[in-house]
Amino acid sequence: MTQMLYLDCFSGASGDMMLGALLDLGVPLDGLRAALGGLLPPGCDVTAARVQRGGIEATQFRLEEAPPSAPADGHGHHRHLSAIVRMIEGTTLGAGVKEKAIALFRRLGEAEAAIHGVPVEKIHFHEVGALDSIVDIVGAAWAFDQLGVAEVVASPLNVGSGTVATAHGRLPVPAPATLRLLEGAPVYSTGVPLELVTPTGALLVTGYASRFAPMPAMTPRRTGYGAGGRQIEGQPNVLRAILGDTAASSAMAVSVLECNIDDMNPQLFGVVLDRLYGAGALEVFFTPIQMKKNRPGTLLTVIAAPAARGAALDVLFQETTTIGVRHHQTDRECLDREIVPVHTPYGDVRMKVSRRNGAVMTASPEFDDCARLASERDVPVKEVQAAAVSAYRR
Repeated sequence: MTQMLYLDCFSGASGDMMLGALLDLGVPLDGLRAALGGLLPPGCDVTAARVQRGGIEATQFRLEEAPPSAPADGHGHHRHLSAIVRMIEGTTLGAGVKEKAIALFRRLGEAEAAIHGVPVEKIHFHEVGALDSIVDIVGAAWAFDQLGVAEVVASPLNVGSGTVATAHGRLPVPAPATLRLLEGAPVYSTGVPLELVTPTGALLVTGYASRFAPMPAMTPRRTGYGAGGRQIEGQPNVLRAILGDTAASSAMAVSVLECNIDDMNPQLFGVVLDRLYGAGALEVFFTPIQMKKNRPGTLLTVIAAPAARGAALDVLFQETTTIGVRHHQTDRECLDREIVPVHTPYGDVRMKVSRRNGAVMTASPEFDDCARLASERDVPVKEVQAAAVSAYRR
């Protein structure tokens, strides 16, 4: 059994909601306060209060700031990435937490830079450069590290609607940087005229979730609710975090791409296959099909990691005659595999051994080894295969 954290973002997500949910799960506030000590100026403190949101009791995380004063050290609300990195590096946080927090800010900087069309070094962090947002991001990095779960899974995110006030004026919801951070994640809106997912919330959810799905099979152990800053009519403004156990699994998310082709020179299919594997495809195969006007065709199917989907699409459009590609995301369950060499009267053969939960499911001789030895010894390939299987069983 392994521990999983499921983030239920039915009312969006923000940095303070995330920290509130993790504190509600049992992450200690005193430990968080000590971890953030290097970031908090004199007179500042972090607190957690029990509040009601739509009939649900939740934890609201707050940064209690000292009265504002002129930032003589340049640590005002508008900070460059380099200044934030120096702040994080100057803390006593563990190396892994520092590395994760800095990586989160770099990703945020890259999103902002892409929106504004300027180098990341010149980006001014406005709202997320304020101390409360820095505390949210660094604090969440520490809290996730303390939780130590094997996997974080998130639901699709309810982003809200309308507009939001920013340093650049009123912008549509989700704000451009938020939308950039959410690329590749499933989102929707129930029409609530508010910004439900903030840039910080989008950064943390996408920065920690390995996949997005309805609630997976798990045994819930604890549930935490992190409160948003306001009441929302008709729904509790909370982020729900569910900590539970799940059976160990080797499932991985994959993208499946398909296209139908009936007007391409068959000689090109071999080239397409090689180019797709070169682009990171895990599997490529062709299936004969019957298409419109009674023309024989080929269904080309590609299975790739989600990160390689774009490269596979480029190959399909560049190297084939298709004008459209279907794709969807699913899970692929794989057995644990290892290579075990065995000695036979004909020579050494590599056995491909597959296991599930430690138990052997299959053991197959490597065909190339068997074919080579059969050629060298002038015997049928099937005899070498049988000898390899027998040697493995012994």
